[in-house]
Parts: sequence; structure tokens; C-alpha cells
Amino acid sequence: MKALLQRVSSSKVSVNGVTVGEIGRGITVLLGVIPEDTQRDIDWLAEKIVNLRIFDDEDGKMNLSVSDVRGEILVISQFTLCGECKKGRRPSWAKAAAPEFANEMYLKFIDAVKKEGIPVAHGQFQAHMAVDIQNDGPVTLMIDTKE
Repeated sequence: MKALLQRVSSSKVSVNGVTVGEIGRGITVLLGVIPEDTQRDIDWLAEKIVNLRIFDDEDGKMNLSVSDVRGEILVISQFTLCGECKKGRRPSWAKAAAPEFANEMYLKFIDAVKKEGIPVAHGQFQAHMAVDIQNDGPVTLMIDTKE
């Protein structure tokens, strides 16, 4: 699994002009699924994101997690994170999971984050989405469960 995290002051995702997911302070997670992903990847990634200390404490140091600040998480499926751009001019999607499997893993990831006690909003799988991200910092991190 690949996850691009952005610490946000707010974020929302819309489909056809209708907001389907929205959060205040927290983390927007763009999630890419590969065919080799397992429940172990889901559990590890959910725990990692929820406990990652990327929010400022009273001294301005990144020492607090989304859980500590009572933040929220917005999860958006993003198969393009699995794109390969080494050869040619057009990205290859060969390493991205098939849609049925990717959707299953995406939903399991959302459930895993909820089990960590964090409010979760999400996008709509396979929809063309407009994502509004108010990046805070900016703080942007990439996590790959296979690295």
C-alpha cells in the first residue's frame, strides 16, 4: 500500500459538485493499493498514520498525533500513486491492484482507521472526484508498506 499524507486544517472531496466527505483539522490520506497488499499492510498503515506525530505541540514541535489533537482523517482512493513513470511518457498502471480488490482493501483500510478511534470521512471509489485540501504547513509524507 502506498499512502500520501497531508496534514490539513480542512479537506473535502466532491463528486459531481456534491460533497461526499469532509473533515476539519486532521490528515488527508490518498491511498494506492497494489495486488500484494494484505490485511497486515492495512493494520500496520492505519496504526502508523493514527499515531504519526506530525502535529505541533505547545512548543511548536511536531510531537502530537492526529489522535492527540482529536483530529479527523479523510481517505481517498488514488490508484495513480501506483503508477510507474520510468519508461516512456505515459504512466503505466500495471502495478496497481484490480478495481474489485482495490475497493475491498480501501474499505478495510477505512474500517481499520475507524477501529483506531478516529473519525473518518472518505471519497467515492472509482469516481471522478474534486479534492479541496487546505494543507497545513505544508506537511506532506509518503508511506509505502513495502519499503
